[in-house]
Amino acid sequence: MELISLPILIGLIALALAFDFLNGLHDAANSIATVVSTRVLSPRNAVIMAAFFNFIAFIFFGTHVANTIGKGIVDASIIDASVIFAALMGAIIWNIVTWLGGIPSSSSHALVGGLVGAGVAKAGFGVVGSGLIKTAVAIVISPTVGFVLAIILMVIVSWVFRRFSPFKVDKVFRSVQIVSASLYSLGHGGNDAQKTMGIIAVLLFSQGYMPDGFHVPFWVVISCQFCMGLGTLFGGWKIVKTMGSRLTELKPVHGSCAETAGAITLFTATYLGVPVSTTHTITGAIVGVGSAQRASSVRWGLAQGILVAWVLTMPAAAAVGAGFYWLTRVF
Repeated sequence: MELISLPILIGLIALALAFDFLNGLHDAANSIATVVSTRVLSPRNAVIMAAFFNFIAFIFFGTHVANTIGKGIVDASIIDASVIFAALMGAIIWNIVTWLGGIPSSSSHALVGGLVGAGVAKAGFGVVGSGLIKTAVAIVISPTVGFVLAIILMVIVSWVFRRFSPFKVDKVFRSVQIVSASLYSLGHGGNDAQKTMGIIAVLLFSQGYMPDGFHVPFWVVISCQFCMGLGTLFGGWKIVKTMGSRLTELKPVHGSCAETAGAITLFTATYLGVPVSTTHTITGAIVGVGSAQRASSVRWGLAQGILVAWVLTMPAAAAVGAGFYWLTRVF
């Protein structure tokens, strides 16, 4: 086991929390794009709401996803400071590139990709096949489930409110959407913050701070939830525009159905310990509500571009992670 000094350990934990902040910044659009684009809430009120529910998510969810990231992607026995540093840099650099480009890519899969790239660079393989397969399958399943649930909800809502005037429907769902956006923010905080928890926990485990076995300390939970909530407060307006207005035209009823579908998907995945992408989930749901109106209402060219970014995220972050691991060996 390669032990590091306390200052280096603290520095790596700070870097992990910086990634968590960037995750909140990058993925703020997932929670607030629809509620801002439908003008149900102002951007300022939307980010405050999202940040609050991001933070309190630890009250409602366990640490199943953190356990998957910490010991279910790369064999914990090969994790050391260099692997953690390289994994975080792979994820952070990919996040910054896609954030600057306004591309709604997945912070979650960037982190997984960075971890896999660094782990393979160190050990030749060392990947836990079952955990990686579970994560890879979720790339397809989470947006698909969000898409299907959103269509089902739109069909149900359209039938229930078929005798209501458009004005009345809009009035009802302006209130409903505040609830659905809150639930989605709760699901986002519950699933996404746990990825950084898993990284910090496995780092502590690798340094011998967990003689009784791998677990996620409470201070790690609180720190990660706080940093994600803080990042959300700073928003991600380029991605909000892409998600909330460029994919399809949204009204409060559409936003409510998309967010509810996304929240159901995230709650289920978090309970099962599957590290899904909140970006993939809400994008699938938004495309679903657009398709429920008519297929032509979705800007499929833009959706195709987003899909390409999804496919590239894990291998790109893995390549950067591997590169940084080799750099740590040189210096």
